[in-house]
Amino acid sequence: MGTHKFNVNNKSKLDSENRRKILPPEETLLSFGLHEGDTMADIGCGIGYFTIPAAEIVSDIGKIFAMDISPEMLKEVQMKMEKNNIINIETVLTEENDLKIENHKVSIAFISFVLHEAEHREKFLKEVKRIISPKGRITIIEWKKSDSEFGPPLDHRLDEVVSVELLSNAGFINISSININENFYALIGEMN
Repeated sequence: MGTHKFNVNNKSKLDSENRRKILPPEETLLSFGLHEGDTMADIGCGIGYFTIPAAEIVSDIGKIFAMDISPEMLKEVQMKMEKNNIINIETVLTEENDLKIENHKVSIAFISFVLHEAEHREKFLKEVKRIISPKGRITIIEWKKSDSEFGPPLDHRLDEVVSVELLSNAGFINISSININENFYALIGEMN
């Protein structure tokens, strides 16, 4: 079974009033403990829904790597950076299992709605782990495996138990779960 890749032509869906209501980016990032001075990789950043607010939270003493396999998505992020005079974001065109930055470069790897799209999840998480600093952490947001009016088809969604197992198998420890709302859950794992 192939994985479900987001269609770039639907990028307007990635930021809407409804989405901001059910998943407010600033509040969500703050609830994960993002703060001034952090270095965060927004892996699969899309149009920068979380990237831009993250850049504001970490301020100029921190840094955000906006990473995506789509040049078109990264262009959107660059336009937003220019429009908002943001200088602490670096866009990185990645490949599925090659994040293109050095080892231990970030304190937080942030992965929203991307894990279920990864072809080789174990390989992908191993590569994510490579770029996280020894005291750093991984944060993922995923769709709950239940029917909702929007989002990917049910069989493309990752059950929370499966996601916890994936993180655990990748060597992350102290994995905690956050119930965001009836549609989404989040997991935070620490480097061991």
